[in-house]
Order: sequence, then C-alpha cells, then structure tokens
Amino acid sequence: MNKKELVDRVLAGEAVERPPISLWYHFGVQHGDGEAFAKTVLSYFNHYDFDFLKVMNDYFYPVPEGLDAIRTKADLRRLKHIDPTTAPWGEQLKALAIIKRELGGDAYFIDTLFDPWQSLNRNLAAENMQHLMMNEPQALKEALEVVADNLITYSQAAIKAGAAGIFMSIPAGKEIVTREEFLTFVKPYAAKVLKGIEGLGSLTTLHVHGQELYFDDAVDLPAPVFNWWDRGPHGPSLQQVKERFPGCVMGGIDQTIVARRTRAFLKTHVQEGLKLGGDRRFFLANGCSIDTWVYPGAVETIVQTAREPV
Repeated sequence: MNKKELVDRVLAGEAVERPPISLWYHFGVQHGDGEAFAKTVLSYFNHYDFDFLKVMNDYFYPVPEGLDAIRTKADLRRLKHIDPTTAPWGEQLKALAIIKRELGGDAYFIDTLFDPWQSLNRNLAAENMQHLMMNEPQALKEALEVVADNLITYSQAAIKAGAAGIFMSIPAGKEIVTREEFLTFVKPYAAKVLKGIEGLGSLTTLHVHGQELYFDDAVDLPAPVFNWWDRGPHGPSLQQVKERFPGCVMGGIDQTIVARRTRAFLKTHVQEGLKLGGDRRFFLANGCSIDTWVYPGAVETIVQTAREPV
C-alpha cells in the first residue's frame, strides 16, 4: 500500500495496520522566496520519509501599504479584497507548485492557514486586538469578513496548486480568548472559511489551538480531520473526540516532549499513542508544532516506531 492509499483508507474509515505519520515545525525561512522554502520542505519530508506532508506557511497576511498597525475603526476599514498571488502569499503558492511537481503524486500535502482572527492578530492588530474587540466590535467583524473572503480565495488557489486541503489553526484556548470572544470573533469566521472550501480538499484539517479548549464549541466546525493537543493535561482524548465526531482525528504525540526526551522514551510514547488512536480514523502526528532544534534521531525514532509491527 502506497502513502496515498494509506491516507485514503483512513479517510474512508477503513481499518489499517498502522496510521499515516507526519510531524512538523516552523522553519523560520519566511524572509526568503518560495523556491528556497520548497527546497527546505522537500528535504525535510524526504529525509524523514513521512506519509503525508503538512506544509508550514509562515508568510504573514499581506499588510496594506503604509499601515504599520491596526488600531482604529478607520484602520480596519483599510482591509480590502486582495489578489492571493501577490507577495507574500504568492511565494507560498510558488512553493506549493514546486512541491507538487517534486512529489510527483507520491504523497498528499496540505497547506497551513491561520483563521481570520489570528491572521489579523499575528502582525496587524496584535497588542491592539483586545481594544478592538471591546471598543470596535462591529468594525472588527466587518474586517474579519474581508479577511475570511481573502483566506477562502487563497485556500482555493492553494488547493488548485496541488494541496489536498488546508490545515487551519483556530485559537480556542481559555488562555488566548474568552468563550464569548471565541464565539463572537473566532468561530463564525473560521466556519466561513471552512465552508468556503468544503468539498475541495479531502485532507482539510482543523487545528484547535490552546490548552484548556472550548472543544464543545469547536467540534461542529466543518472539517474532515481534527487536530489538537490531545496528550496535554486537559485533552480531550482521541477516543473522546472520536465518539462525538464522525471524521478523523490527528494526534497521539505530545509536541512538548519531542525535543526533550530520549529515543527510548519516545518509542514508548509513540506505542502509547498508537493504542490511543486505534486502527481507524486516526493520523499519528503532533498536537502542535514541535521545536525546531529537535534531535533528528528523535524524529527518526518516532517514524520508525510508528511503522513497526504491533
């Protein structure tokens, strides 16, 4: 069974001898061009021989010319619909086209996206986001609608370039936003993006980001695969989500320990993760990005253990 067939069987809910395995981290090359990024990603994927590739996307949301921060209602209204092929997103799309060509159809890859709230918060609003949520809620909602439209257009372009779906991160932890903020400013616009690409990518994955999650509020979002920190102190567990969600779950590996444990420890950790995930509807992966300085032997041990006969 090849890599794509293995993924397809999991997505179809069929039993498999082992789950597809992948790991990811931020490469820190967002200052460079798409060609250099694609080369780095492909080298990483081929070295560790993963079953599918999550392409990181560290090119930030395009900044309107002359705007160094979003602070006011007037600033929010400067956000307009944009061409997804313009910089810096154009470099990511260029990388995706190269990745598709070089993989030659041997494996699926998915592109990474941050939901509308995070797209604004990361480099445009940042320290001003709390003020905007409290004092300019309507203008912020209108801006999030525009950002969502742009993310849909970009995602469609990424899937057209060869991605098997989008891996979208949403902030859903109590330490990031309140539940009211999540329901008001995060979920509706994340849902809009997911609905805008529904049916276009079989491997589209929702990453529910945070520690103490509003998982009950996120579980109905339209994505075929869910990923979260399942082995963190607050869960929920893979089995708990499987019981409530008809799609696939992705997890089983605690990203916080991958760069901080021996290979012997990680082997046991992976074996535990395999049992927790079971033989259906399960992708073995980290619950969030692992550390960039991880020991290569640690990753190699995780992949090797995932493929050992039970």
